[in-house]
Amino acid sequence: MNAVPDSDGPFTTGPFPSVADPAAGVAGLLARLTTAEKIAFLHQHQPAVERLGLAAFHTGCEVLHGVAWIGRATVFPQAVGLGATWDRALLRRIGQAVSTEVRAFRQDPRAVKGSDVYEKHTMVSLNVWAPVVNLLRDPRWGRNEEGYSEDPYATAQLATAYCRGLRGDHPAIWRTAPVLKHFLAYNVETDRAAIDVKVPARVLHEYELPAFRGPVEAGVVAGVMPGYNLTNGIPNHVHPLINDVLRAWNPRLVVCSDAQAPSNLVEIEKYFPSHVESHAAALKAGLDSYTDNDADSLPTIERFTAALERGLITQADIDAAVGRVLAMRARTGEFDPGNDPYAGIGADVVACEAHAALALEAAKSSIVLLKNAGRALPLAPSTGSVAVIGHLGTRVMTDWYSGTLPYAVSIADGLRTRCGAEAVTAVDGADVVRLRCGSREFGRFRHHDWGTSVQCPVPVHTFQSVENGRYLTLTGEGDRAVTAAAATPDGWFVKELWELHPAGEAADDRVLLRSNAEHSRKFVRVDENGDLVADAESAAQAARFSLDPLASGVHEAVAAAGAARRAIVVVGNDPHINGRETIDRDGLSLPRQQETLLRAVCEANPDTVVVVVSSYPYAMDWAAEHVPAILWTSHGGQELGNAVAEVLVGEHNPAGRLPQTWYAADAVLPDPGDYDVIGSQWTYQYSQRPQLFAFGHGLSYTSFAYSNLVATVAHVAHDAHDAHDGSTAEPGIGAAPESNPVDDSDGPCESYTVTVEVTVTNTGALAGEEVAQLYSRALDAEMPTPLRKLQGFERIRLEPGESRTVRFEVPGIRLAHWCEREGCFVGEPGDHEFAAGGSSASLAARVTVPCGEAVRRYR
Repeated sequence: MNAVPDSDGPFTTGPFPSVADPAAGVAGLLARLTTAEKIAFLHQHQPAVERLGLAAFHTGCEVLHGVAWIGRATVFPQAVGLGATWDRALLRRIGQAVSTEVRAFRQDPRAVKGSDVYEKHTMVSLNVWAPVVNLLRDPRWGRNEEGYSEDPYATAQLATAYCRGLRGDHPAIWRTAPVLKHFLAYNVETDRAAIDVKVPARVLHEYELPAFRGPVEAGVVAGVMPGYNLTNGIPNHVHPLINDVLRAWNPRLVVCSDAQAPSNLVEIEKYFPSHVESHAAALKAGLDSYTDNDADSLPTIERFTAALERGLITQADIDAAVGRVLAMRARTGEFDPGNDPYAGIGADVVACEAHAALALEAAKSSIVLLKNAGRALPLAPSTGSVAVIGHLGTRVMTDWYSGTLPYAVSIADGLRTRCGAEAVTAVDGADVVRLRCGSREFGRFRHHDWGTSVQCPVPVHTFQSVENGRYLTLTGEGDRAVTAAAATPDGWFVKELWELHPAGEAADDRVLLRSNAEHSRKFVRVDENGDLVADAESAAQAARFSLDPLASGVHEAVAAAGAARRAIVVVGNDPHINGRETIDRDGLSLPRQQETLLRAVCEANPDTVVVVVSSYPYAMDWAAEHVPAILWTSHGGQELGNAVAEVLVGEHNPAGRLPQTWYAADAVLPDPGDYDVIGSQWTYQYSQRPQLFAFGHGLSYTSFAYSNLVATVAHVAHDAHDAHDGSTAEPGIGAAPESNPVDDSDGPCESYTVTVEVTVTNTGALAGEEVAQLYSRALDAEMPTPLRKLQGFERIRLEPGESRTVRFEVPGIRLAHWCEREGCFVGEPGDHEFAAGGSSASLAARVTVPCGEAVRRYR
């Protein structure tokens, strides 16, 4: 039964808030909860309150590119791959599919039956933690795979689209309640809980905040999660911008902490002398839900109880935080199940055929054709034999935020389906070695050297058993036993990574084997039973191993390439190694072993295509110069192999575009902690560093032309806020209250919108998709402004010879800059150039637009 509040607010017929009026219902529910119950609700894991009929609840279900950590579910391309689609409609449909599967897991026990969850907490909640809107400013960032783009406008647009899908179309009830991650200026994993990121005011307002502002003001976001770092001297979890900015955009936002971040305020950041004071300060700052100490809520309860007793917080502070979370729960229909339009969703939607088809569409849409000299692609129907070379050619990788694959199609599998099994040969390309300690011999292993990272300057290695395909890993009690038992490198602590340390003098080529897993770091010895165990504390206690070469991976690859008509070399990363959460890359180069393999294969067979499967860009200067054709895809999920194969053979015309710059090897990048994109000339907006492939770059098997670029300026009086990122609330979705109006006086002022139209024509012989991109630059600016700034994009499909007019509308605030002195955006008088084309470096059509002589201010 819905609750009906009386004139004073408390419930008269039941405890639950109504979806139609959650605020009134929450007020009544808060009046019925005891102080102790409300304090318990501040923790992530809210207990049930049986006397009121309230069920247990927890915040958080990971859905970055599919439902994660629960079991088998549809796995879509990584977020950086979804960013490469530049396709709002596609991301919205993916959000719909993902949120439907979340509903099934939440409502139907059959959905998790038989699931294989590996070292991850099963978290089923309609409060979903995604998307990540941190900008891909630095391609060395370990979590590069989680973001959409280095551009704030593109990020906001795609995040808004994904959130629309997650939220659903019902005007009142949300299918799931998305939380944006991670506010604010979070881009470094190294010392991430202690680093203080300095963000100048212009960078904050022009670059950082718009990625959050778009989806929040569109009314499709339920909450925001702060990042681990400090920003301008203040930990993000107590930052005044939570209330001053986020809640100015939408006062209903729920703010959920990142894992263990509340305790970090004392234990790592040393910002407060005690947990009581830190928790009180966080509550005052606007933090509502405390993800701390896993499921153990007792420390959180004790800290808030003491804070209340000491007068550091008030009942009103507690009520505000708890009330926002209860209102979010109400909006998902939890308290009004009879009117929940999504209540009937069941297990049959999880990893269903329709979602598999969508996963294939997404994987194909995300593939970027970086180079195609001499029309090396697509492969001709008469190609004949094909050699697929490289460890990633026969594997489908997942990452920390992936779900469990319902099935996996590798690139070799996809090509066999299209070219015939007899025509496709697949080789790994890694050396086969045996570990030997004295007279003891251990296995035959494919040995991969994955290189170094910031966190580990010693190269890390994997050993994959030739006999069973499993990886050498830590197992057994205390993770002491060392056996070939892991299906793939995985887990928060990756137990399948090994360091090789010199055993002694230079003349001694033996090595010490040491676990790279953070919780171990032990050396390996041979025990009395002749088994490998990782329990040696020092090098003196460790065994000395020889790596006996049994077969050369390069020779194997060269032989396969030489015998085939075409060679496909697949290079890239494993998302659990040297570039992931907690681990930053220390450079942009391919692992040396892969670079050596690539060059050897190209020498053996000049008709070589390189497929890069990676979570981030590489500085592949040699390949960019010498290899005829290069494709890039993120780790594309269950349908990766089918998608790449369709592009290689020409069944699909690629139309992905790069969501970030691929710098050249000689590009000197700023320090990872340097967030001043203006002063240090970061990103495509300001950088003039050497690059291999520009932001927005991507080729097609057809060609496109741009013509008839026309721009008009419409001056209008405004009383309402101009969306800084172009995002708008959708009818029926329920927008957040608007921010301050465009304002340079006490009343309405004149603003303007620039409307740009351009004709795009398919001038080739094949149907294809183009991502039409519009950029601007200020011609008369007196301060540093972007060399180019993305103002709009549309992904369109054109038949051969077909033309279409694409229309972009750019509000005046998007041409303004932040003025710290005035505390608002200021539009200076002067001309702006608008340019349209297929990438930020290929802008064929340009027009100059005079934007008036008056100074305009926007708040």
